Amino acid sequence: MSRHPEKVMNMVVHAAEDKKAMNVVVLDLQKISLVADYYVICHGNSDVQVQSITTEIRKQANERGIPVKGIEGFDSARWVLIDLGDVVIHVFHRDEREYYNIERLWSDAKVVEIV
Repeated sequence: MSRHPEKVMNMVVHAAEDKKAMNVVVLDLQKISLVADYYVICHGNSDVQVQSITTEIRKQANERGIPVKGIEGFDSARWVLIDLGDVVIHVFHRDEREYYNIERLWSDAKVVEIV
């Protein structure tokens, strides 16, 4: 698999969905931020599910040779940030997602249709 951001983003979405991630949203940041090309945002309904989603994304990235630059928040499983370079993933616990509502913070970003 190449490391094109769009392909990485699709891999992340499918890995999250494989672990039953809820309300997966992809924001296209290419024209509004230097931080990343895409944010993938989703949530799990328990600490175990948040960790399971995170583990699956890391596993799929490793299998494809996509470097995982960092993972923060795995132990507490309330808000896990996974940095794949051009694609940054936010895996929330349901309660934290509602509280932080980061989709609102990036309201200028275009929402990508997930296929």
